[in-house]
Amino acid sequence: VQLQASGGGLVQAGGSLRLSCAASGRTFNGYVMGWFRQAPGKEREFVSAITWSSGSTYYADSVKNRFTISRDNRKNMVNLQMNSLKPEDTAVYYCASRPGLFSVGVPSTYTYWGQGTQVTVSS
Repeated sequence: VQLQASGGGLVQAGGSLRLSCAASGRTFNGYVMGWFRQAPGKEREFVSAITWSSGSTYYADSVKNRFTISRDNRKNMVNLQMNSLKPEDTAVYYCASRPGLFSVGVPSTYTYWGQGTQVTVSS
């Protein structure tokens, strides 16, 4: 399984960015696809997740109503639309995947990780 994250960049507070994660190497039925982020000096934290088959979505409280996760089954891609960005959203964002639909917010349960993409929000 390979995950390739893209779409990061520098944006002013209040702006928007769209991250994408291209997944390859197998079919992902029964898998969950997650986004995590890690700021300097902090632990990796859950942002959002989506189940590949049913499209059920999950969000961290800090990003609810600002971020939207979606998937494109045909293109094997997961997107994270980030609106109303804040300086505290600044981090390296990682996409991750694993089989099973339990504990979607726990990074240690994920098997596959992309390389990360930097998101910087200026105030």
